[in-house]
Amino acid sequence: MPKPPSDWITLAEASEIFASANIRVSPSTLGRWARERRIQSARPGRLIYVRRSQIRAMLLPRGHAGVPDVRLPAPYDTPGQGSLFTDLDD
Repeated sequence: MPKPPSDWITLAEASEIFASANIRVSPSTLGRWARERRIQSARPGRLIYVRRSQIRAMLLPRGHAGVPDVRLPAPYDTPGQGSLFTDLDD
């Protein structure tokens, strides 16, 4: 009987999940995110493991599957140039 897949995967496997979605994230970047506690990780030995479910959730559109909707700052207007929708306020 095959073992069920674990939710904990290596950084290389997590990088492959991103690559399958056409997003390039290197294992070293994932390691940095783990050290900065941006993603949940475990290090029982030499290797760092991250949660497969968390990596997959990062690939979902924002606001889905418990991923908080992060508001991005508004773009800055070029000095001397009016906003695109200034005429629509009236």
